[in-house]
Amino acid sequence: MQRLKYLFVWLSRIGHCRGFGIQSPTDYWLVRYVINEHWPYYQYEALGKEDDWLTRKLGQLYFRLANWRQPEMIESDGYQEYLQAGCKKATFGESPELIRLTLDGDYRQRLAYIYNKVYDDTVLVVENIWRNRDFWKELKADKRVRVTFDLYYCGIALFDKKRHKHNYIINF
Repeated sequence: MQRLKYLFVWLSRIGHCRGFGIQSPTDYWLVRYVINEHWPYYQYEALGKEDDWLTRKLGQLYFRLANWRQPEMIESDGYQEYLQAGCKKATFGESPELIRLTLDGDYRQRLAYIYNKVYDDTVLVVENIWRNRDFWKELKADKRVRVTFDLYYCGIALFDKKRHKHNYIINF
């Protein structure tokens, strides 16, 4: 049943594959070579052998994000193995660089706290946005968030004030 749902989501987003229609060179590069990179990275074989397909897919995305961003500190309560493999120098704690937010518990209060410490290079990943589409719409509409990528299973928000506000749907 899960495979059927995955196929339906993938087919409904078929027009948003591999950066088609993205005019910004920066956003196109991020989609092509970080978010939807299909070539195997050097750590993939060692990571997540027992994980289910979605955990492995998200873990590999977090690995690529950490590899791209190279943060000093990462704020995440899961996927540490993937994130640490992507950036060996990173430590885990309260970070304004790469933040993973799950929609569990009091996530709105946590997001308000995150908003107080973000800067232009902050990357926020919100998991399970498909469960709470209204929250994702609020986050996209916030004036501090400049660029968002809706991957269905998670969303990525960037806060660079020099950028124009834009929201992308990506077939992930």
